[in-house]
Amino acid sequence: MVQVALASLQHSLLSVFPLVRPAAALLLVGLLALLLLGTLDHARARAGLHWLIRHGRAVGQWALVVLAAGAGGVLVGITRQAVNARLSAQQSARYANAADPAGGQTVQGAPRASLLETHTYTRTLLIPQNLYRHVQKQGNWEALLPYLGQPEGTNVRELREGFRQHGARLEYTRVMALQTERPVNLDSSRVVTDLKFSEPGGGRGMYYNANFTGEYAFTNPDTGPATMRFAFPLPSGSGTLSNFRLTVNGQILRATDLQGGSVWQGVVPASGVVKVSVTYRNQGARAWRYELAQRREAIRAFSLSINTNQPAKFQRYTLFPTRQSHTALGGTTHLEWTLQDVITAQDIALVFAQGSLRETLGKIGALQWPALLLSVLLCLGWAWTRRVALAPLPLATATLGLGLGFTLGGVLSAYLPVAAAQGLGALAGLALAVTTLGRPFLLPLALGGVAPLVFLSGGHAGLLLTGLAALILLVYRPGRAAVLRPAQLTV
Repeated sequence: MVQVALASLQHSLLSVFPLVRPAAALLLVGLLALLLLGTLDHARARAGLHWLIRHGRAVGQWALVVLAAGAGGVLVGITRQAVNARLSAQQSARYANAADPAGGQTVQGAPRASLLETHTYTRTLLIPQNLYRHVQKQGNWEALLPYLGQPEGTNVRELREGFRQHGARLEYTRVMALQTERPVNLDSSRVVTDLKFSEPGGGRGMYYNANFTGEYAFTNPDTGPATMRFAFPLPSGSGTLSNFRLTVNGQILRATDLQGGSVWQGVVPASGVVKVSVTYRNQGARAWRYELAQRREAIRAFSLSINTNQPAKFQRYTLFPTRQSHTALGGTTHLEWTLQDVITAQDIALVFAQGSLRETLGKIGALQWPALLLSVLLCLGWAWTRRVALAPLPLATATLGLGLGFTLGGVLSAYLPVAAAQGLGALAGLALAVTTLGRPFLLPLALGGVAPLVFLSGGHAGLLLTGLAALILLVYRPGRAAVLRPAQLTV
């Protein structure tokens, strides 16, 4: 980042050098004009020279304010380029010095309950006489087995096959027992998910820590004991799952105790109820989705509660929450979906607005130099309207201090979350500026210093800028106009 900053500084200085020649030429023309005026009108030239000597110091001091604003613009421009280069290198780097989020868009599917049944199938095949004679000559009937096909799949529980001779014919018989699954509707599903977003330091992407808890219940529909299976699909795009627990009727099972890590199977008595609780933690980013069904299915009772500290949007053509509430200033959002006796194939999908970090920092950097100029103008207007003395040198120093604060915010974005880094930078610049100008100028400096921070609001920058402009108008509003009363007419 330092190397990029030095290269940007060199480029900025080289871009300033072409302006030196026109400025020198303009100064030379002014001196020649003054000499010519002295030759033609000595008295007027002397008066002009005395005016320059008398006011030259004040003009030079106010020129320092302009130079300070220009230097501040150069500083924030260099910082902007350095931060952009750092983010570009960070996104394309193969190695990192900090942990990246361990998950992306998490998709959690609804579990399935099923009843395991065994069915026996018998297959009989008569071998033609000519083929039988050919095989009989070889004396090996088992040579026909590869041509009869072999059953595939893990649901084959028993297989018996063989040949039997009936006179001049040969009969092949295969008896196969297959295990099948009969879907069973869930009696109830209750899911609670907490999505807590956090922004790591160094400008890395925002992610959420999810705590998932699902409580399900289903019943054996048979009149006798039956083997039932509960399959909980592991979420996709979730990275590593931690603290995974599956509790069946009060018995806590770990992933190593289950088939495939998340499938339970057991014998359930007639009309017996099985209550299952599933909990886990994971990391994700950008979106969270719950797939109710792969096809249009009947849902008896379903409820989903989501608590998050980020505003959420809902993917189109998915189920909209039946209830939602927000705390003050959007601190926590509570969403609920309650479904009773519905038939649907729609899912529940949340998308969290998360702008590009490079775009956000680019917008902040683009507004920092206009914010410096705005601070200068606000201080001048404050001194004029409040009739407070304002010296040019302290104003130039305060402008540089505010620019250094903006630069500090860009540097701190490599170590702290963006909001904290930019906020600390703005506070540091404001402190430097107020130390120079004094507490009477705290309000105009604060109005200009916080202007770039509106892009941290997540889509509300236009509203905040409009409110800031309205606040400036209220602070600098002119006095009320006098009400003119018409003179009374006399008869």
